[in-house]
Amino acid sequence: MQQPLLRLKDVWKIYQIGSVELPALKGVSLEVSRGDFLAVMGPSGSGKSTLLNMIGCLDYPTKGDVFLEEKNISQLSENKLAEARGKKIGFVFQQFNLLPNLTALENVMLPMIFQGMEQKERQRKGKKILDSLDLKDRIKHRPAELSGGECQRVAIARALANNPEIIVADEPTGNLDSKTGKMIMEILVRLHQKEKKTMIVVTHDPKIADYTEQEINIIDGQIVKNHQQAGVALWQK
Repeated sequence: MQQPLLRLKDVWKIYQIGSVELPALKGVSLEVSRGDFLAVMGPSGSGKSTLLNMIGCLDYPTKGDVFLEEKNISQLSENKLAEARGKKIGFVFQQFNLLPNLTALENVMLPMIFQGMEQKERQRKGKKILDSLDLKDRIKHRPAELSGGECQRVAIARALANNPEIIVADEPTGNLDSKTGKMIMEILVRLHQKEKKTMIVVTHDPKIADYTEQEINIIDGQIVKNHQQAGVALWQK
């Protein structure tokens, strides 16, 4: 039986504010298998962002366990966790999070530096990824010279830099108009279908969740609904 790629087991995240404990996650359990395409949905304050941090191995749980390929992240040092995360997980954010003083190519090359890749190979690979996202003519442009859709495509290219198995997209269409947002979701669908990437999309928009195959709803720090759906091909209709 194939082991889950990512597994959360009775995960709690409790923030201490003065003498008050605020639980953001309350005993969340979840399994993500290779090739899954799932949406994490929930209203503001539901624990969605905290769950994203756990899924993306960006933080340690207060209680419970998070396993990345059956390695318990709580047993990894921050350096070892960052190394594992850099190889296995790529991130796409609503605000793009591109460095403004770097070109599109330099932004995409950045994660490869932390994995020790040589400069020639970084340039070759970065250009190839940008070209695959129709950004060949934008490699020397800085974020301020790009449209919102182009910035998000550069962000997706950066997420793909180290060929991760998992792509975590946090409100990837939140700053885009509906037409551009549809284009971005089509790219994510293509990466899932053609390159077999495991996709986790955090969103509050049901239309975005319709592109995915599985929907997880979180309210008050707990998963309240987890169901399969056939939405991944909706954009093709």
